Amino acid sequence: MRSHFDQQLQLLNSEMRDMGALCEDAIALASKALSENSKELAAKVPPIASALDQKERDVENICLKLLLRQQPVAGDLRQISAALKMITDMERIGDQAEDIAEIVCYMQGSSQKETELFNSMARSVIQMVTDSVDAYVKQDLELAKNVISHDDVVDDYFEKVKKSLVDIIVKEPDMGGFALDMLMIGKYFERIGDHATNIAEWVIYSVTGVHKSAELSN
Repeated sequence: MRSHFDQQLQLLNSEMRDMGALCEDAIALASKALSENSKELAAKVPPIASALDQKERDVENICLKLLLRQQPVAGDLRQISAALKMITDMERIGDQAEDIAEIVCYMQGSSQKETELFNSMARSVIQMVTDSVDAYVKQDLELAKNVISHDDVVDDYFEKVKKSLVDIIVKEPDMGGFALDMLMIGKYFERIGDHATNIAEWVIYSVTGVHKSAELSN
């Protein structure tokens, strides 16, 4: 019985890794579409977001089977519960990458300085997503904590984006629409970092049994 349960847990880990890889692909493609001002690349993001929706359902089914057909002990139960929480954030990461791609499709103009900042933000949030999923599979507490700490780096990038866009509006008032589009893109990248942080916090819960929300209420 335990052998079958362990096999299902391995399947869960594999599906979580696959879902994480889809998140990385969606972010990277949206960032590349922005850098190259490419509607063709942007159009490739929605199918990845749809694949993430399907993966979310697949993982939910695995988790429910583990809960209903097996008798998980406390540690296993936390791992399964954490996965159910994490996939919600992962699916939203796909949605936000799709939102970025949608803006690219209608946005007019470009700015090399902001594009470079967004590329840096994208690399940071991709690493956060990768590390948070790896932390879950490996049950690596320190890696999860590093993800949470790295969110400050993404927040700093967003502050730089905002300051740069204010400069654009002051110097070129007719670029206001473009600046607002870029601000929205920056906010989506910042939110992706927040979702990766949420994932890491659920990893910590799966290892320790304590979630940040419980600590804040004490």
